[in-house]
Amino acid sequence: MTNLAVGDPAPDFGGDRHDGGRLALADFRGRPLVLFFYPRAFTPGCSAEVADFNRHHEEFRELGAAIVGVSTDGVERQCAFAGEHGLAFPLIADKDGAIARAYGVHRGLLGVAKRVSFLIDAQGRIAARVHYELRIGRHVQELLRCLVATVSG
Repeated sequence: MTNLAVGDPAPDFGGDRHDGGRLALADFRGRPLVLFFYPRAFTPGCSAEVADFNRHHEEFRELGAAIVGVSTDGVERQCAFAGEHGLAFPLIADKDGAIARAYGVHRGLLGVAKRVSFLIDAQGRIAARVHYELRIGRHVQELLRCLVATVSG
């Protein structure tokens, strides 16, 4: 399992969007991307996490960043989850866990991703890695802080 560090190139990925079509890292070249992994749609922690990202979506957008959520749920479940929360950003179905493994966040036998978020800079490098399994609200605040530092420095 890869343990990505700040400065490492972000692994390329491609996945099915909850709202149709495909999404890849290359789609975001030239702008920052917040790529966050969560274990399972419709669980209390994951619902709180996506709601928090959704509440702060405009702040990320104003700083030039896109947000994408990833879990090992299927497309149909992702679609229902995004619809329930009225998400302003896409979710990717990583049913086989390939994206989670590439980012070193796959929980092997459990078949789910750890709750880890990455800030990927405009050049496709890891600018920040945030991992709080239980303190879910810390992800958004820490990523916003890192994003401000990245775009202003």
